[in-house]
Amino acid sequence: MVLAVGGDGIAGCIGGALSGTGTLYGLVPAGRGNDFARALGLPADPAGLARVLLHGEPRAVDTIEVTSAVHDRVVVLGSVYAGIDALANRHANHARLLRGTASYYAGALRAVTTWRPTRYRVTVDGTEHAYTGYTAVAANSGYYGSARLIAPGARLDDGLLDVVMIHDAPRRLFFSLMKELDTGGHVHRPQVHVVRGREIRIETDREVPYGADGEVDAALPVTARVLPGALRVLC
Repeated sequence: MVLAVGGDGIAGCIGGALSGTGTLYGLVPAGRGNDFARALGLPADPAGLARVLLHGEPRAVDTIEVTSAVHDRVVVLGSVYAGIDALANRHANHARLLRGTASYYAGALRAVTTWRPTRYRVTVDGTEHAYTGYTAVAANSGYYGSARLIAPGARLDDGLLDVVMIHDAPRRLFFSLMKELDTGGHVHRPQVHVVRGREIRIETDREVPYGADGEVDAALPVTARVLPGALRVLC
């Protein structure tokens, strides 16, 4: 068994390395967001978490293979997101005075005020979706960005990625939409389109960053492909 202690970056890095090996994986959430641990339903209290790690049953969950010009092939756990959220996360990761949820709010505010309209081309299992908007997210976990429920219908073990595409909207409306990420209510807005698929290609008409599992270090285009049941996790 391999035990990872950290946030989503550590969870994704180690879990991705174990994907496909059959190794049993345990997770101690100790970061800012802990979104993958949240999707697994891991207890927040130490005693409850200890019981899971000592006596929990293994569960096979999906992982995501990511390929791009920067990454020949890496495997991550939670989601791949490309757009204003990746820019916000980059700002949050570089915040020196703020920690936790506050750093994500500040990062999001900075990203929104500087964002320019972007033309997306998102190909899901061969079907192309073209739109002008803010982001495209290929979600294995429902959560990202410190408990934001970006994809309320996503499941860790269904062999599919939920693809959330947020189209162009006035900034005042976008702020309301961001608030709805707390509950997942944003998916009912006409500016949000959700589909499911196994392989997703995200491209844009200008240089846009993408991130995965809380880490941002590359630009589009990127391809994400689900690896069904590739990781055995204690939960």
